[in-house]
Amino acid sequence: MPARTARAGRQLRIGTATLGRQHVRYAIGGRADARRTLLLFNGFAANVETLAAFMSQFRRTRVVAFDAPGVGDSPAPRLPYRLHQVAQLAERLLDHLHIERADVFGVSWGGAAAQEFAIQHPQRCRTLTLAATSRGIVPVPSHPQLLLQWLNPRVCLDPALLPGLQLQLLQGSAWLGYLYQVLALCGWSSWHRLHRVHAPTLVLVGEDDPFVPPLHGHIVASCLRHATLESIDCGHLFVFERAAETAQRVERFVEAHAA
Repeated sequence: MPARTARAGRQLRIGTATLGRQHVRYAIGGRADARRTLLLFNGFAANVETLAAFMSQFRRTRVVAFDAPGVGDSPAPRLPYRLHQVAQLAERLLDHLHIERADVFGVSWGGAAAQEFAIQHPQRCRTLTLAATSRGIVPVPSHPQLLLQWLNPRVCLDPALLPGLQLQLLQGSAWLGYLYQVLALCGWSSWHRLHRVHAPTLVLVGEDDPFVPPLHGHIVASCLRHATLESIDCGHLFVFERAAETAQRVERFVEAHAA
């Protein structure tokens, strides 16, 4: 199906495509004529608009993001899916956009999907950046009650739980899509497979992250062949709250591994 483009968010170019049996909505931002492409995997219940500010900070990189199945304007499939299927969907999106290889970025839930992409499709992954994520099965928050909050879609609607972004995060998203994302993560782990990632990897952690404490980033980095670990003085949402700083770190890392 030909992509349908429009202007949305902060200069995002929105398109749609049918990839296999899944209809997917995607966005392109950053520098449109850049030679390198950053493929983004977003977090729980977050559509492409939530990444608009972050994508706009890239000066020398084209950035591609998409709504996960059941999130935003990507309809939920009839049955739940696994993370390897999200990785396969991303590969098909690269094919659709005629992108041979990409630098890959994943935040939170998307960090798990990004790991799966790097493991399953190493020939398509130049570099990998993992932000505020873990190697599974379920990260242990600093306070156990936070895990129950995170597994509840209400967390994305209650400004008291994650200040500033909740109404933006779940507006227009189906609860079924959120449930599918939770199920995709259940039982998933990369701990025994991370050694298969050959791409240079930047691991970013929030120093005050209550949901995925920095220890998880240290563990992920220790399992990788070529890892650089950096911390940001922020909580779990540093990609949104420190968009410019995070984008600069990613772009600097990507360009340092241009070969």
